[in-house]
Amino acid sequence: MPAVFVVIWSTGFIVAKYGLPYAPPLTFLAIRYFLSIVCFLAWIVLARAAWPRTRAQWGHLAVTGLLMHAGYLGGIWSAMKAGMGSGLTALIVGLQPVLTALWVSWMSSGDAGNAQARVSPRQWAGLAFGLGGLLLVVSRKFGVGQEVSALTLACTVFALFCITAGTLYQKRFVQPTDVRTANAIQLAAALVVTLPLALFETEAINWNVHFLGAMAWSVLALTLGGSSLLYLLIQRGAATAVTSLLYLVPPTTALMAWALFGESITTATILGTALTALGVSLVVRAAKPTTAA
Repeated sequence: MPAVFVVIWSTGFIVAKYGLPYAPPLTFLAIRYFLSIVCFLAWIVLARAAWPRTRAQWGHLAVTGLLMHAGYLGGIWSAMKAGMGSGLTALIVGLQPVLTALWVSWMSSGDAGNAQARVSPRQWAGLAFGLGGLLLVVSRKFGVGQEVSALTLACTVFALFCITAGTLYQKRFVQPTDVRTANAIQLAAALVVTLPLALFETEAINWNVHFLGAMAWSVLALTLGGSSLLYLLIQRGAATAVTSLLYLVPPTTALMAWALFGESITTATILGTALTALGVSLVVRAAKPTTAA
């Protein structure tokens, strides 16, 4: 399951790059959410899947939908529409394991009986490596073809914080729920927020085979497959351990983007990605003992 998740999740950045020339970002996502909801509802009816029993769980699932679908995907697709490459976008949001590990450690630091829960020097060193690697890559691309600008960075950082907060929120508040009904509720909440914003986009949809292919993959592979796997992984594992998988996404995406779109992989990109992966691994490995429960 983890290996399949990494591959599927990495294709999300590729699909965005592939489909964005033919549709505005929020309009694409609104259609994707609607079609995904239809598919999940059909699956729920056929399987007679159980819905959450309490209003509180419906509310918690709606919050995670707003963060992990509307916020995360909206930020990524907007950044890439504005010119940021898929590889760099994946690298920035790939810092999620660092933020997750630090948050878990900070929240646990009040436990006097667990000194290991505090942010250790090793974790701070890992954070420094991760940020240094990111800055190395970003500094080379700032102002080059508008790939890195205040707008693209703001959108990507927003997406990073949304996916991090959504993961932590789900692990903390969402009780074990059928993955199909959980996804339907999350996507409905995301659609309620995204659709009104999409109405302000003036670009027309180019209904061609590229757009339809990107949409089909987004719905069937990424939402029904990738989002369901992420939900199950978070439900079954510690938040830090689950998000540690995401540091494998940037290099996987970079290779896909190089093969499909000719995005350059320079020495600075390789070194920056390696430093980021090293930093994330230091933070995650240092934080694992605190999340055993």
